[in-house]
Amino acid sequence: MRLHRLHITAFGPFGGAQAVDFDELSAAGIFLLHGPTGAGKTSVLDAVCYALYAAVPGARQSGQGMTLRSDHAEPGSRTEVRLELTVAGRRLEITRQPPWERPKKGNRPGTTVDKAQSWLREYDASAGSWKDLSRSHQEIGEEIKQLLGMNREQFCQVVLLPQGDFARFLRADAEARGKLLGRLFDTRRFAAVEQRLAELRRAAEAQVREGDAELLADAHRMQQAAGDIVELPLPDVAPGDPGLAESVLSWAAIARSTARERFTVARCAQKAAESAQSEADRVLDDVREVARLQQRFTEARERAARLEEHSGAHREARARMERARKAEAVAPALSLRDAAEAEHRRAAADETRARALLPETFADAGASGLAAAARKAAEELGGLESARRAEHRLSELATEREALDRQERADEDVLQDAESWLASWESTCAGHQARIESAQEAATRAEQLAVQREPARARLEAARLRDQLARDTDDAHARVLAAREHAADARAHWLDLKEQRLKGIAAELAAALVEGEPCAVCGGTEHPAPARKIAGHIDQQAEEAALVAHQEADEQRAEAERRLGVVREALAAATAEAGDAPTEQLAEQAEELARQHAEARGAASGLHAASEALRQAEHEHERRLAAHQEAALRAASRAARRETLDREGAGLAEELAQARGAAGSVSARAAQLERQAAQFTEAADAVRLAADTAQRLKDADARLADAAFRAGFDTPQAAAAALLDDAAHRDLQRRLDARQQEEAAVRAVLAEADTAEAAQQPPADLAAAEQAAADAARRAREAASARDAAARRCTELDQLTRQATASVRRLGPLREEYDRVARLATLAAGTSADNERKMRLESYVLAARLEQVAAAATARLQRMSSGRYTLVHSDDRAGRGRSGLGLHVVDAWTGRERDTATLSGGETFFASLALALGLADVVTDEAGGVRLDTLFIDEGFGSLDDQTLDEVLDVLDSLRERDRSVGIVSHVPDLRRRIHAQLEVVKGRQGSVVRQRGGSDRSGGAVTGARP
Repeated sequence: MRLHRLHITAFGPFGGAQAVDFDELSAAGIFLLHGPTGAGKTSVLDAVCYALYAAVPGARQSGQGMTLRSDHAEPGSRTEVRLELTVAGRRLEITRQPPWERPKKGNRPGTTVDKAQSWLREYDASAGSWKDLSRSHQEIGEEIKQLLGMNREQFCQVVLLPQGDFARFLRADAEARGKLLGRLFDTRRFAAVEQRLAELRRAAEAQVREGDAELLADAHRMQQAAGDIVELPLPDVAPGDPGLAESVLSWAAIARSTARERFTVARCAQKAAESAQSEADRVLDDVREVARLQQRFTEARERAARLEEHSGAHREARARMERARKAEAVAPALSLRDAAEAEHRRAAADETRARALLPETFADAGASGLAAAARKAAEELGGLESARRAEHRLSELATEREALDRQERADEDVLQDAESWLASWESTCAGHQARIESAQEAATRAEQLAVQREPARARLEAARLRDQLARDTDDAHARVLAAREHAADARAHWLDLKEQRLKGIAAELAAALVEGEPCAVCGGTEHPAPARKIAGHIDQQAEEAALVAHQEADEQRAEAERRLGVVREALAAATAEAGDAPTEQLAEQAEELARQHAEARGAASGLHAASEALRQAEHEHERRLAAHQEAALRAASRAARRETLDREGAGLAEELAQARGAAGSVSARAAQLERQAAQFTEAADAVRLAADTAQRLKDADARLADAAFRAGFDTPQAAAAALLDDAAHRDLQRRLDARQQEEAAVRAVLAEADTAEAAQQPPADLAAAEQAAADAARRAREAASARDAAARRCTELDQLTRQATASVRRLGPLREEYDRVARLATLAAGTSADNERKMRLESYVLAARLEQVAAAATARLQRMSSGRYTLVHSDDRAGRGRSGLGLHVVDAWTGRERDTATLSGGETFFASLALALGLADVVTDEAGGVRLDTLFIDEGFGSLDDQTLDEVLDVLDSLRERDRSVGIVSHVPDLRRRIHAQLEVVKGRQGSVVRQRGGSDRSGGAVTGARP
């Protein structure tokens, strides 16, 4: 990395615009940055750091960019830092503008805040102009970090060498050194490895403890399942204890064997109890059978005694059944006489009821007289038929008049509703029209946005292509540079081989000489001392091969340049189409157009609904208007119809007044005549029926008397008394059959031989036999329960043992993994016994880096101290702490090694300077070999004597051999005499300014006064 130019505006103490030409200052190799205290020497370095990383170094950095603005700046001048540098073969220009609180435009009161701005440009040597790369803070930061290979803290520690920090580093303890080295070399991954190993160890330990806890839980469950059969207590172990698995499995084996012994004893006891229960059940069955037979015989004797007691009632029932069988022959005559008598009573009652409805004049009239009166009433009823039709028509007229009234009321409602709706038609129609017009406007806007959206999309795609082509251009440019370098190398190689061949061409010509033949060069035929080929002679084939390689490399270069031109043309086309707007801005514009287009389409989608609503409203308007007109027409026709109905009704009323007479209506008069005709007809029928039923009753009495005499009864009443109905007959027959069946059953039981034999035995003791059987069953159940419990105990112990065995097998790999991870974790953490120096992994890596830094620093420290001091790394433990980051100095005058904290002030300065330079070399190599061509050393030279200062300056001057330039920040007067290239910072009331004075070129003379 080489700095070229720095431009500062309104930054720190610099109120105006200042410029620093580092190319002029660096020409001498060493330049001096000096000025009075507070003038702003360090602010120049802050500006360099801010341009690269958008932040100032160390404690000077601020969380608010506004504090970077100079208090001396004009209100309208914006703070800006612009740095031009070359890094990784690319010449870049970085511009940074922090947030700015500026006055509002147009002399308006108040202020407004502008956002921070950043620009990154690259110089295109082929085009001879700058091209923009990015305006994104994040992209620029990532690009600079990738090119430099270090973050801001590493840059400030390596390029802006702060001597005070390294002086503290020399006197710091191992922990403080570890923090600084950890930030510089980024050893967080090794700390992460330590942490990850610790996490794996804790996780493995947790799994092992969890497995042990499960195993102990299985052991406790086995103890609960075993109960008190095992006298040996459960082993007193905890999760993680060694030998836990063996103890649990041994105790489980003892519990299983004891449980199986108890199971065998319980099974034998169960078999004995089951045999005793079988014998008791057999005895109980025999006693129950004897008791049943004895009870059966006793019950049969008691039933026989009860039959004897009721023998008289049985004989009476048999006689009653015999009389009922005889009376069954008289039953038809009795039924016929009862039916005739019932029919005569009904007919007489109907006659009495019919005569009660007749006028008194017809109370004793016969059937013929009543029939004549009925015919007369029917004739009069026929004369009222015309009047009845007129009355019905008058009723229809009244109904029609009521219907006309209902229609009139309904039409009035229709007229009122239609008039109310039609009154608001204009506003309703205007509202629908407004909706349609709004939807049409939205549709038009959607079409316009659709037209705008496609170019925006195309421009966005072009911007994305532009960004991709910009990256492709960079890649193609890099390939062109590589191809050019390769072609130049091939050409140089070919020219070198050609030159070497020309130098040895005499030997090549001499190889073709033939004795006696003339030489192709001099023409002589004698060749006394022909040249001979030396080792490494280049022949024509090698030269031609080099020429072919050169031509191929040149073709590759031309192809790479052609491709670069194609990519640049494509980039120019994409840039012309996309413009200079950032891709993010174009994406936001495209998204905004898409969102507005979607909103417009959503609003336009209501056009159909609005049109449909207007069409329905117009249809409703037409329907309401038609309904209003139809109602008016119906009202006019109803008036004429009502007059016609009134005239017809008046004529019918006069006709009906004559026809109904004293009755309320013709219908009432007709109903009256209908009742009279019906009453006379019913009375005539009732008189005739009563006479007929009286004759049939007389005939039935005669037939009944004859049937009773033939059946053996003295009177018909006696036969009726002996007759039984179906229910009484069934009941009497059932009792007779039950008596017969009971007598047969008693005789059968008393005739059984085993029942009679059991009756001769003593009474059976059933309670004693049942108690004995119950006791035997209880003992069998207890034995079975004991056997089942022993079996369940064995099953549970077997299952739990299998679980425990599986847990032990599963825990085996986990324990091995835990032991392996624990060894690694303790080794990396420095707590393992194998780690003799108790050194953590991160400390081990940092110790290796510190050893490299010490070796690189010693090369310069020995020269600064005239070979007296050497920095060495020490990994000894300090007190009870851990080892790995010790730093000692070896004094060649005394031959003793001592801590760097014992160095004096001047010795500490050049030791820290050597350490800073060595650290810069190591960090540079660590960052991927990025070349650092510009370094700054801040203060500390005032503590050196003249001789030591000369030696330090010699060391710094030697950096020119590596094409480096060193800027020394100091206000030591002697340095202004020794170093000619100077950048002076002068402070004043209006802010600080810079004055630059160049020195000689890099060939020598940059530092004078050395070795006076």
